Amino acid sequence: MIGKQNLQQGFSLLEILIAFSILAFSLTILLNIFSSGLRRTIVSEEYQQAVIIAQSRLAAAGVEESLEDASQQGEELEKYVWSVYTEALDLDKLGVDAEQVSVLAYQVTVTVEWLAGKNNRQLELSTIKLAKAE
Repeated sequence: MIGKQNLQQGFSLLEILIAFSILAFSLTILLNIFSSGLRRTIVSEEYQQAVIIAQSRLAAAGVEESLEDASQQGEELEKYVWSVYTEALDLDKLGVDAEQVSVLAYQVTVTVEWLAGKNNRQLELSTIKLAKAE
């Protein structure tokens, strides 16, 4: 005598639809995480390049170009626009007796700007450089 056996073979359509929905939702989240990580990597690389440009412009001030009240502008890598502003500092306002010091102080400020997608980004570095008083 063969009894009734309630054997189920395979998955029901509802189980397949739920599993597919969970898979699609998980993949969407994972792709979003990867794409935002990629965007952050690109932004980080752009800032790193801007810092390198700004540091090289700061290092050139007083070495390649003489220190004087002036401003310069230029472009690097067809993306980054830099500006260098140099101005003499009044040592008396800083509490230094200018007659006892044989140097002149200049504040050098470098600004690097670039367009990243729809955002205009900017980086600014500033330092004080000294030159011999003549």
